[in-house]
Amino acid sequence: MTSKNTENWSGRLAFILASVGAAVGLGNIWKFPYTLGSSGGSAFVLIYVIAILLVATPIMLSEMIIGRHTRRSAPTAMRDLALESGTSGYWQIVGWMGLLALLLVLSFYSVIAGWTAAYLFKSVSGGLSGLSPAEVGRDFGTFLHDPTGMIVWHFVFTGATAFIVSRGIKLGLERLVRVLMPALFLMLIALVVYSGVTGDFSRAIDFLFSVDLSKVTPLVVLAAVGQAFFSVNVGVGAVLTYSAYLPDDVNLFRSAIAVSFGDTLVALLAGLAIFPIVFAYDLNPSEGPGLIFVTMSTAFAAMPGGSVVAGVFFAMLLFAALTSSISMLETMTARAFEVRGMGRPKAASIIGAVAFVLGLITVLSFSSWENVFLLNGIEALAGKTPFGLIDYLVSNILLPLGGMLYALFAGWWVSRKVQVAQLGVGDGAVFTLWLVLARVIAPLAIAAVFVSNLA
Repeated sequence: MTSKNTENWSGRLAFILASVGAAVGLGNIWKFPYTLGSSGGSAFVLIYVIAILLVATPIMLSEMIIGRHTRRSAPTAMRDLALESGTSGYWQIVGWMGLLALLLVLSFYSVIAGWTAAYLFKSVSGGLSGLSPAEVGRDFGTFLHDPTGMIVWHFVFTGATAFIVSRGIKLGLERLVRVLMPALFLMLIALVVYSGVTGDFSRAIDFLFSVDLSKVTPLVVLAAVGQAFFSVNVGVGAVLTYSAYLPDDVNLFRSAIAVSFGDTLVALLAGLAIFPIVFAYDLNPSEGPGLIFVTMSTAFAAMPGGSVVAGVFFAMLLFAALTSSISMLETMTARAFEVRGMGRPKAASIIGAVAFVLGLITVLSFSSWENVFLLNGIEALAGKTPFGLIDYLVSNILLPLGGMLYALFAGWWVSRKVQVAQLGVGDGAVFTLWLVLARVIAPLAIAAVFVSNLA
């Protein structure tokens, strides 16, 4: 038996802050800069912004329509609206796929967020000061091969996430994002100003915004579309769940534009904060995942007052990680909350515990299981650790497939009456544009990324 959601955001601002917080995470401040650095710089930025508008935002609106109309968790929402629309209740499988993806993501996301917490502590305690580039690299390698330390930070972060979600929408999520999101923006702007004064800002501006169309290759396009899709947190039902708490008088179209704008702004500001320092210290902008924990830490260790700057940087990264992790756990908790007898604290604690246990796979994949390759016989999966396999399943299969199906369902199967009533733009040109994007453009773009990733 299920019960309908009765919680609500206090208003549009709280929803936007929470949704931007859900979207802004390690993907924006950790993954976006290193993906940009290795994918053509300004060419990547151009395609990324276009993809946010034409792919990610239409899918976000699709989830918003479904969520607010049904006011249920993702699986129940998809089942109920499918039956209401005269089609199969098996559409609920899309919602279950999203929950599975979120559980897997939260399991390894909280481990990486734990790295951020550890490096925040390391930076403010002076642990990075004066280290040579080789010592910074060795220090990170030693940290990754210390499963006990990683488990402790993983536990702390997962526990904090579960506690916040257990408090509910107004007492937990809304209170947190009203503090953390403004703090995150202020710290990010302060870092941009610092980078502008002390770093090679002009070179960073050229790298980010002086578009060189010759660098627009199929691989750059696919990388940018993939990053845009994952950046705004669509395809897993998180936006759907947050929209279920949204009052009826809030305009979905304007809210989606605000969320996309805020998310893109943070990603670009992160680039402006990071790349001037990278260029000033002659570091490699295409370093990859180590750009934050090794490359940036190398710069922090060498610069005057680096401990303070590093502390602000890793605090900002931790805030971003926390606002994203609570959206993941909230989406799963909303489903458990619909089941009779499963209160919020109990649901958040149980799901958080499961995510913590699953996260041990990621911890061990960087130490004692770093040479364990379970599916080496399959070319696309060769050389992948257990963590690598989980990441591949989520990033290359569950998320893009979920996003495509949400867009197709909202565009083709949901009735026009529900679409118009929820979208809030009337039955005119803007509505028609969303319909074309949700029905055709976004699914085709995601299908291209999906097929490319599986190739």
